Amino acid sequence: MDSKARSFDSEEIGADVESLRRSIANHLRYTVSKDSVGASKRDWLVALSMAVRDRLVERWMDTVQRQNKQNVKRICYLSMEFLPGRTLSNALLALGLHDECHDALRELGLDLDELAALEHDPALGNGGLGRLAACFLDSMSTLGIPGLGYGIRYEYGLFAQRLHEGRQVEYPDHWLVAGNPWEFVRPEIKYTIQFGGRVEVNGKSARWIDTDDVLAMAYDTFVPGFDTPAVNTLRLWSATATEALDLSLFNQGNFTAAVEAKNTSENVSRVLYPDDSTEHGRELRLQQGYFFASASLQDMLRRHFDVHKGVEQLADKLAIHLNDTHPAFAVPELMRLLVDVHQVSWTLAWRLCTRIFSYTNHTLMAEALETWPVAMLERVLPRHMKIIFDINEQFLDQVRSQYPGDAELLRRVSLIDEGHERRVRMAHLSVLASHKVNGVSKLHTQLLRETIFADFDKLFPGRIVNITNGITPRRWLALANPGLAHLVDRHIGGQWRTRLEQLEKLKSLAGDAEFAAAFRDAKTASKRHLADYVMRETGIAISPESLYDVQIKRFHEYKRQLLNVLHLVTRFNRILADPSRPWIPRTVIFAGKSASAYTMAKLVIKLINDVAKTINEDPRVDGKLKAVFVPNYGVSVATIIIPAADLSQQISLAGTEASGTGNMKLALNGALTIGTEDGANIEIREAVGAENMFIFGLRAGDVRRLRATGYQSREIYESNAQLKEVLDQIGSGRFSPDEPRRFLPIVQSLLDYRDHYMLLADYAEYVAAQERVDALYTDRDAWTRAAILNVAAMGRFSSDRAIREYAQDIWRVPPISF
Repeated sequence: MDSKARSFDSEEIGADVESLRRSIANHLRYTVSKDSVGASKRDWLVALSMAVRDRLVERWMDTVQRQNKQNVKRICYLSMEFLPGRTLSNALLALGLHDECHDALRELGLDLDELAALEHDPALGNGGLGRLAACFLDSMSTLGIPGLGYGIRYEYGLFAQRLHEGRQVEYPDHWLVAGNPWEFVRPEIKYTIQFGGRVEVNGKSARWIDTDDVLAMAYDTFVPGFDTPAVNTLRLWSATATEALDLSLFNQGNFTAAVEAKNTSENVSRVLYPDDSTEHGRELRLQQGYFFASASLQDMLRRHFDVHKGVEQLADKLAIHLNDTHPAFAVPELMRLLVDVHQVSWTLAWRLCTRIFSYTNHTLMAEALETWPVAMLERVLPRHMKIIFDINEQFLDQVRSQYPGDAELLRRVSLIDEGHERRVRMAHLSVLASHKVNGVSKLHTQLLRETIFADFDKLFPGRIVNITNGITPRRWLALANPGLAHLVDRHIGGQWRTRLEQLEKLKSLAGDAEFAAAFRDAKTASKRHLADYVMRETGIAISPESLYDVQIKRFHEYKRQLLNVLHLVTRFNRILADPSRPWIPRTVIFAGKSASAYTMAKLVIKLINDVAKTINEDPRVDGKLKAVFVPNYGVSVATIIIPAADLSQQISLAGTEASGTGNMKLALNGALTIGTEDGANIEIREAVGAENMFIFGLRAGDVRRLRATGYQSREIYESNAQLKEVLDQIGSGRFSPDEPRRFLPIVQSLLDYRDHYMLLADYAEYVAAQERVDALYTDRDAWTRAAILNVAAMGRFSSDRAIREYAQDIWRVPPISF
């Protein structure tokens, strides 16, 4: 490098209003290439984003240089999903430049909030898994933990959800159609990803040859910490073809075939979770998991060998965390890279693996534990299948020596399920390769040890630990609910943004009439904001004076949105039967997406909309009950709904929800929880007090005992006239007169197919809990006091606390020194 280039110092960029105004104007002219007359609002958004991004660059470079100089250990967080939400507002909060940017834009005749609302949410996830990953990256940066997030840069992400006659219809989410000003493309960082081919074995060495190759190219996005100079990186991989164009075919006029290889290669990073109802879709999902694991591992090893000559320090300088089993192919891939490429012995390579990897499990449900057919792996990843066989053989030999003659134990813990179709158990592989495995709530961790990983807990005592999930207060209070955040600031200061336990100071204000009134005013303002949004998106008018009863989450039968519907219809029937009763006005709000191939969940969405249409069009319940489904739920929609919620529905069957984080976000914003003793609900109850939420239903032990003794849902149906009426209405076409049998499959699932998630078993207690909700809501002061106490008790649910525990107890990664 030229000495002049080495000594070059860039000009420091100012953070005052005038400097920001000049930067925005310059980017409009020189980056967007527009003048103020021809520029659209989106052009101004790009210019603004670039100006803010410029002010993160110095911090990011300084962070990287300090990490390198201090020779730190890094945590690499592998996740198939990231849901960061809008970047601009978070960057302004982290930099402390919101007011300066607001004033700079005002001088240019523009409104910051209007521009910020134009930013498209990155479509990089589906639900809680991706949002958790984003919260964790935010906390790593805020705490100064040297970390990198690795994932896939999906071109279309999951899908955009629209409703057509009440049915979910999926459309491509063109989140990149206008470009992404926050990312840096790194064309020099590319890795070859192999598929197919064959393995050539020569003694102890192996060569994976004759493969179909795809290139993985890096795109980097900054993850700034709040009130700190630290800025970490989210690195996403995009698939590109090794050859973009077959020129000979093109010159022959075969234009489609000429670009076929390019299109096929790029499918790997095209869509999040392609429909796996076909063999081709399943294979593409397999390729996605390996694609980003391989690219990420190659990148980590390149970084290591740029500094260190050998692998002796690898486990001291690198920690890899698997966020669920989607990245689990990183285990055999690291073995392949160490053994085949870097000529490390098998014994040393496996020892390094088990010191480097850690794994978070997010589910107890057997059907959600990822497995892959051996036959498919032998075809798509033949070298990795051989490595997994070798790992398994070595492991089972150890188990045999420790527990001789226990064939049943061998069958249960084997990495290969030897059933009708031999399948690789990715959760087993993740547990075996990791030095620590964590559950995400106390109950979830206990059930991991007692159920699906009981054998591994016996074989590796102390490996399975608990770290309860958390949420970032920056996104979910400071940004989502500025009215409440400013109220809290005025009374206890602003330190809660990085020390959420400071909210405990609000407990002394729970009985303060002036604070309570201001708290209600902030809630009402949020409810009006949501009412305006709902009117724009759905055309349905909802009253901010009503109780906002909210269930917002991915649609799945275990989350029991259907139980919510059963109560909704029950309430409708009760109002019609007793219209003169002083009913608490209630608006029931649903939001969430179903997987595109999940027929039952999509049918429940249709039921919700048909029930809502019937209720909303009935003048007899006007002013007493409304229901609405808010389409295309995502991070930005959540930040509108959550601050407005009065009641938070967390009603999964006990023992099925690993933790949940929506429960934490809603409680942090002053919503009271109605929920089962499941996931983190139990710990929220411990924090806020049972009297400040509405717990009902079976416990996890009750569920197991009821299944063992024989659960008879039809008996409950026959013995509860209120429930019977509701199910008969749904099954006979009360809400679908144009197609009376439309919802018969739902009723059959509850009565004829044993009601797997035990909605009917919990129905009576759920309805009783809803009556307790009405009773408390009639006492405005008591409700407000409970809401304030919920906010005050949320300190332990910060993602900062969770990341401190991960860094200290699992990763052993200290923060860098500034």
